[in-house]
Amino acid sequence: MSLPQKNWWHELNTWEPEAALAFYGRTLGWQFEPAPLPDGAAYWIARKDGKPVGGVFGLTVPDYSGIPSHWMTYMSVNDIDKAERDTTKAGGEVMRPATHVPGVGKLAVVTDTTGALIGLIEPETSARH
Repeated sequence: MSLPQKNWWHELNTWEPEAALAFYGRTLGWQFEPAPLPDGAAYWIARKDGKPVGGVFGLTVPDYSGIPSHWMTYMSVNDIDKAERDTTKAGGEVMRPATHVPGVGKLAVVTDTTGALIGLIEPETSARH
């Protein structure tokens, strides 16, 4: 049996980040560190035993109107800019261009040719396992 890939990121996109922080803090013992994104968007890094385990992103209107709260998984890539170009060339679409999350890496959201969403992450060197 092969093990899953080591470099990934899970992110909760939610309309109620404070409620989510309280819920996951109580149920999973996570601690949260504010890490606002370069555009000023609210973001928190979740940590368990001091290690990053995921992020929480605060959804806002009008950019995310109609999108329900959800978990997004990001699969690792070595070069996120190339991955975005390859997505477009292969018939997919870049839905959220890469943005840098300090201590985590660059994150983007793309679709495949069927419209399915998938997150991409180019982990920071210090965040690689």
